[in-house]
Amino acid sequence: MVDLKEQIKLLRQRLFGRKSEQSVDSATPQLALFNEAESVAMPVTDETGEEEVVTPATRRGKRKPLPADLPRVEVVHELPEHELTCACGCRKHSIGEEVSEQLEIVPMQIRVIKHIRKVYACRDCEAAPVTADKPAQLIEKSLASPSVLAMLLTTKYVDGLPLHRFEKVLGRHGVDIPRHTLARWVIQCGEHLQPLLNLMRDRLLASPVIHCDETRVQVLKEPDRDPTSQSWMWVQTGGPPDKPVILFDYSTSRAQEVPSRLLEGYRGYLMSDDYAGYNALGAQPGVERLGCWAHARRKFVEAQKVQPKGKTGRADIALNLINQLYSIERDLKEVGDDQRLAGRQQHSLPVLEQLKSWLEKTQPQVTAHNALGKAVNYLASNWSKLERYVEAGHLPIDNNAAERAIRPFVIGRKNWLFSDTPRGATASAQLYSLVETAKANGQEPYTWLRHVLERLPQATSVEHYETLLPWNCTPEMPR
Repeated sequence: MVDLKEQIKLLRQRLFGRKSEQSVDSATPQLALFNEAESVAMPVTDETGEEEVVTPATRRGKRKPLPADLPRVEVVHELPEHELTCACGCRKHSIGEEVSEQLEIVPMQIRVIKHIRKVYACRDCEAAPVTADKPAQLIEKSLASPSVLAMLLTTKYVDGLPLHRFEKVLGRHGVDIPRHTLARWVIQCGEHLQPLLNLMRDRLLASPVIHCDETRVQVLKEPDRDPTSQSWMWVQTGGPPDKPVILFDYSTSRAQEVPSRLLEGYRGYLMSDDYAGYNALGAQPGVERLGCWAHARRKFVEAQKVQPKGKTGRADIALNLINQLYSIERDLKEVGDDQRLAGRQQHSLPVLEQLKSWLEKTQPQVTAHNALGKAVNYLASNWSKLERYVEAGHLPIDNNAAERAIRPFVIGRKNWLFSDTPRGATASAQLYSLVETAKANGQEPYTWLRHVLERLPQATSVEHYETLLPWNCTPEMPR
């Protein structure tokens, strides 16, 4: 009965309460999204009359300058002729200027590239005519140029716009391209971009630490499966700090053979939650498991929520110690690995010893069926993996990197809801991998995709593909 009451209380908290791990901004009630235009009654200006940026957190703040790399169009304002004569009768001369900038957006421009291939023949003999070559295209005999494909992939996989909505966007400009054609283009792009994904996986498997996570995806037309069946999107992230890699993979299964296949041959640290599907991979020689302190902390947050109002309990004790571990990590965030290791040995180890002592004392005193008992047992069963992050300075304290990596997919899924076919789900995995890795490496997704799609048909070697990876190229924004 106590457990049922706790479940009801936690369910109410999840439905109506503020999420404790979110920022104040992200905890804004969902209904406020429909009141954005009315959230600020009047524009705010400073003493010079310049408009200021108003943010929910600060409510006041100077606006940022517009990016210097944006093209500028100068509009010069001069006094009319009749005002150029001074009261004394002399002519006024320009002695300076005041400059202000205003952002302008040119609506999407759609035009047709007309390829004209000249045909040549000899008038003095019967030799066969010769036709001028046309540059190789990513999708031969297709209407889609690299710019169209890049925009299609960006709107779907960066902005979360379903294909039927992009179909309507094109329709407003008088271009009729059905969504099944758009879907075919997406799938073909994923297949052509596979060589880049292979190189990215090689880079991932060379990482000393790999983060893993998985989330549900629904695919309607999987062979021999009900349309309501759940499939899975797996994510792995790693790589050096200056060349991060994020890879997605679609599978009908959540079984342990999936991560074992994805990370076959890997040697290093594996960071994940306590899902048993990672156990087989963790048991392979050379693979060391790390536990996620964020997951452990959430269990105690839930136990804290079902405590009587205004009273502290055992969950508060555990949370206080875990928060101390995170506080130490924040202090060590900007230091090198050697200094971080020394700081952890000096400051984190005593806190871990204190927490373990509390755990050994508390575990026999709690039941496994309530929120506190579940939190304590989770901590106890994962302790050997949780404490390992202090072994080295480069090891992470939690799996938040994987959760951040998978979030764009989860947000996009709320818009397009499901994949129609396994090929479509596979393409989504391929293209989320590419755009998220590009973003993680500081690339603007549309610009990078266009750069790659323009050059991919000419790539004939591993070296050519290497130059297209997000950390190896500096594409310029099209003018």
